[in-house]
Amino acid sequence: MTAHQQPAIGPVVGGPARASDVAGERAGLAARVDAFQQRHPTAAFPLAVVYKYFDDFGPYLAALLTYYAFVSLFPLLLLLSTILGYALQGDSKLQHDIVQSALGQFPVIGDQLHDPRRLGGGATGLTIGIIGAVYGSLGIAQAIQYAMNTAWSVPRNNRPNPFRARGRSLLLVGMGGIALLGTTAMSAVGAADVGRFGSVLRVSAIIVSVLVNALVFVLAFRLATARHLTVRQVLPGALVAAVAWQLLQLFGVPYVTSVIRHASATNGVFALVLGLLAFLYLASVAAVLSVEINVVRTDKLFPRALLTPFTDNVDLTGSDRRAYRAQAKAQRAKGFQQIDVRFDERPDA
Repeated sequence: MTAHQQPAIGPVVGGPARASDVAGERAGLAARVDAFQQRHPTAAFPLAVVYKYFDDFGPYLAALLTYYAFVSLFPLLLLLSTILGYALQGDSKLQHDIVQSALGQFPVIGDQLHDPRRLGGGATGLTIGIIGAVYGSLGIAQAIQYAMNTAWSVPRNNRPNPFRARGRSLLLVGMGGIALLGTTAMSAVGAADVGRFGSVLRVSAIIVSVLVNALVFVLAFRLATARHLTVRQVLPGALVAAVAWQLLQLFGVPYVTSVIRHASATNGVFALVLGLLAFLYLASVAAVLSVEINVVRTDKLFPRALLTPFTDNVDLTGSDRRAYRAQAKAQRAKGFQQIDVRFDERPDA
């Protein structure tokens, strides 16, 4: 060996080996987290609800509900204000109290109609209000049925035909009106000035309002899906939806109203529309998630594999298989159509 002889060139120690070690550590961490959440229902259940929400394209279902709610809201407000203008002529205080209680549940819009002089639209307002209210309310009721049947994986051939679906929509609209009346009554009671018992009365009114809304959600969740469901199966989601709606009333409406109040005149119109859309979208997301809570709990769709939405390189749990099987069978269009779902072994397994 000469003095100038070069050493043999070999692999750089710590290069590829170090990268593979990092990948192995990440895979090991994911496996440990997955094993932990599958062993603990308190972690597995919320994760399964979120996965089911995205399996059913929940954001798009919420957007559909938001659209029809937005379309129906203004005609309904116009219809209500016109009826109040006819029925309560000469009693501006009662007009103000009713509008503040009912319409004040929605950001911005309630403030625009708190002035009794703005109430009333005459025969034209009544006609436009009725037509728009019927179209919008039936549309949102149809959207609710579609969202509920999608969440519960009801096969398409088992869903109501267009005539029965619209009959159910009328019932849903009626229940929505009952909910509005109940919430309005509780808002009026909570706003009453009864001296030192005012705070107790307001808290009691909020609790009763949540219970009334929970009852309405129970009825709506049972009626809006073609699958037969018991009160026990839909009660947890109904309670969550009622609490979420009350929280939106307590915090969402004042926040959106305060933001728009400080907007410039030019931006005020855009802020009004965007604020109302944001409020309705949050309410729709809460409603869809509440239904998914019932579905995951009733059909035992938890635990789910941690990485199942992101890759095929995953070992499916029994809940994963049930969720994907139901999702595929929900596309059945005819009663004599057969859909068989099987899961092959992964090539790298």
